[in-house]
Amino acid sequence: MIRDLRLDDRNVFLSMVKDFYSSDAVAHSVDPQHFEATFAAAMEKSPFLRALMMEEEGKPAGYALLSFTYSNEAGGLVVLIEEVYLSEACRGMGYGHQFFEFLEQEYPSAKRFRLEARKQNENAIRLYQRLGYEVLDYLQMVKDA
Repeated sequence: MIRDLRLDDRNVFLSMVKDFYSSDAVAHSVDPQHFEATFAAAMEKSPFLRALMMEEEGKPAGYALLSFTYSNEAGGLVVLIEEVYLSEACRGMGYGHQFFEFLEQEYPSAKRFRLEARKQNENAIRLYQRLGYEVLDYLQMVKDA
């Protein structure tokens, strides 16, 4: 089951986020205060963020963070898949595929779904490519404020 994050998910969400940010899936560490701020924004129903909890038989299996933007290039709404995390025990069992099916059903008007992956995250990349995601020939750049 995939549902919106709830207040009573705080501890398990923070634990999973810490696990995600200490994994090879990310290129750099993040200030743990950001995790609390993200949870607070999700609880306040920020229009820029949607936080989802994935469960199997009532137990947490993972989470996802989405953000939203408009793209002239894509011609409309773009759903940015900011983070997708599955607990170790739930990887390779089809939950990732189920999540992406849910996403497309949940946002039928989206013109594009976009995500990032590190080259080392080969299993995730294979899943994304099987689902139709393409590698872009872009250099990604950021400037933190």
